[in-house]
Amino acid sequence: MDLLLSGRACARRQTRQVRVGHVLIGSNAPVVVQSMTNTDTADDFATTMQVAQLARAGSELVRITVNNDEAAKAVPKIREKLLAMNLDVPLVGDFHYNGHKLLADNPACAEALDKLRINPGNVGQGAKRDTQFASIVEMACKYDKPVRIGVNWGSLDQSVLARIMDENAKRAVPRDAGAVMREALVTSALESAAKAEEYGLAGNKIILSAKVSSVQDLIAVYRDMAAKCDYPLHLGLTEAGMGSKGIVASTAALAVLLQEGIGDTIRVSLTPEPNGSRTQEVIVAQEILQTMGLRAFTPMVTACPGCGRTTSTLFQELASDVQSFVRDNMPIWRDQYDGVENMSLAVMGCIVNGPGESKHANIGISLPGTGESPAAPVFEDGVKTLTLRGDNIANEFKAIIENYVARTYPRKGAAA
Repeated sequence: MDLLLSGRACARRQTRQVRVGHVLIGSNAPVVVQSMTNTDTADDFATTMQVAQLARAGSELVRITVNNDEAAKAVPKIREKLLAMNLDVPLVGDFHYNGHKLLADNPACAEALDKLRINPGNVGQGAKRDTQFASIVEMACKYDKPVRIGVNWGSLDQSVLARIMDENAKRAVPRDAGAVMREALVTSALESAAKAEEYGLAGNKIILSAKVSSVQDLIAVYRDMAAKCDYPLHLGLTEAGMGSKGIVASTAALAVLLQEGIGDTIRVSLTPEPNGSRTQEVIVAQEILQTMGLRAFTPMVTACPGCGRTTSTLFQELASDVQSFVRDNMPIWRDQYDGVENMSLAVMGCIVNGPGESKHANIGISLPGTGESPAAPVFEDGVKTLTLRGDNIANEFKAIIENYVARTYPRKGAAA
């Protein structure tokens, strides 16, 4: 495929545009990064702190669980605390089973949220399903809130699945179980969206998702759904897992779809390490988009993997130090300067590729390999500006980065 060979992503699929708080989703808007808290929402302080942490890491929407009356009552308090911290990140309420009742009993919760997420598979059973689904849609209409209709293969509407299975059994050549499941996911999402519009929800208030935990199934489901509707789509591999497995699986699935122009919001659903930071899923989502050239969030650090020429760990330590330095300073730089997220950095370990890679970056440093002269030339915009030596290279290089930012990128609000 020529577009893949050229390294350029396909043109974005054209969709309706949905506003969630101050964030635009779909059409020509940038792909949006989402995350979700794992605190007990009823603990409004802990949830506020985690929402703030995720927002500061770069999550542009944050979803919170609303599973009982205490959680619903906490939502307005969380909103108030966030506003007191000057954080206006849109909040998405995640409802399962009892959303119709919680929203009806807690109108302040409905008003404080920026979007509702409902799952057609567990909104209600039998005759209650349509009534309870309609009740949530009516609340969304009343408070002018968009809705994500999120289907998940772990909680698929069994009535839809049974119908698709019956239809499949009547085929001359029945399809396999996987194909039937994928069709049921897409059908459930599309039929639920159609019902929401019948109940009065505007088409530009609907976002769809259909999550599975298999890479190939996710790709197939979203290709099918994208071909059948023009609603914005939220991408995510559900239950992706921990560590490198979760990162690799999510990247493999999302990158294929994003390359094809499919996807308007993404979440990387990582299981955090015990006591690990929830922000890792935000960083991974940003890096997927940035390495694909779809968005820019923070300066990227190029570093060589090391070889027999780099038996010292100096360049590895410096690369890690610089990456942490940049990420820690980015919230400040983002508020003060325009365009700093596009800055590129290189931390290289020997003379083979070090000077060349350093010249390609805005700022690069080529550390000496084993047996090389103990000097580290620094390049700025392709030109060697100085050479660092001694035991304070890390701090000196970070100061060079800070000075480069201050003199290169225009201050926000400054006169042109």
